[in-house]
Amino acid sequence: MTAVTTPSPTQAAPLSPFRDFWRSFSANKGATAGLIIVATVLLLAAFARQVAPYAPGLTDNSVFLIPPAWQTGGTTAHLLGTDAIGRDILSRLIYGARLSLIIGIAVVTLSVLVGTVLGLLAGYYRGVFEVAVMRLMDIILTLPSLLLAIVIVAILGPGLMNAMLAVAIVVLPHYVRITRAAVISEVSRDYVTAARMSGAGNLRIMFSEVLPNCTAPLIVQASLGISTAILDAAALGFLGLGAQPPAPEWGTMLADAREFVLRAWWVVTFPGLMILITVLSFNLLGDGLRDALDPKLKR
Repeated sequence: MTAVTTPSPTQAAPLSPFRDFWRSFSANKGATAGLIIVATVLLLAAFARQVAPYAPGLTDNSVFLIPPAWQTGGTTAHLLGTDAIGRDILSRLIYGARLSLIIGIAVVTLSVLVGTVLGLLAGYYRGVFEVAVMRLMDIILTLPSLLLAIVIVAILGPGLMNAMLAVAIVVLPHYVRITRAAVISEVSRDYVTAARMSGAGNLRIMFSEVLPNCTAPLIVQASLGISTAILDAAALGFLGLGAQPPAPEWGTMLADAREFVLRAWWVVTFPGLMILITVLSFNLLGDGLRDALDPKLKR
């Protein structure tokens, strides 16, 4: 008879992939805080109609430049005060979260799709196509990102859609370079050779075998790219080239409040704080994802 061995009580069971990821991610306290803030902003954006006390474009002639509720002259009806034409700052910030997140997610989605395809083709086929694509990406990277976005919007015309397209072009080279580098390191592995020997075509090898093993760095870059997209879109809005008034976009709110910096600090401070907190949170989230998804950086 063969002896049946029972596992030792002290022997830990292997963790599931999700639990292993969460343990590595949650070890980074900054990343956890970033995740909480990002989730809060996402919820505010999703339920802006239910959460915001007023419509973002509602004006009230009797409450021009009312200070926040805790300051002398403030009222609890407008917790963060009002702007120069009587619109509630808190409501516009909440609706602005929806607009800014839509910009960031749309820009990153477009850049990831196009950049992944270009990087995958360049890294797999190499040759003249790779040289042409990478030299074009190098040219884009040599130009200051904000200046390039301004030039593109100036050519296409000011507006939210054109600003999103301009920012997507600016951040595109990062995804192309990351995908190409990952593909080059993967195509020489044994599982790719085995797929070729089994008769798999190039498309199947690229999209079914190689691409799934290149997603980790793309996820990290995408989380960081959302913060870059929000920041660049806010900069274009501030310059009058992005979202146009009366859209409650944070950069546009800053542009509208420039002349009131000295006598109404709240109309400038709160939109700037929202941009700062949101961008910082996405950066912290990206750092945590990098630590959790990169085996070399796991604690």
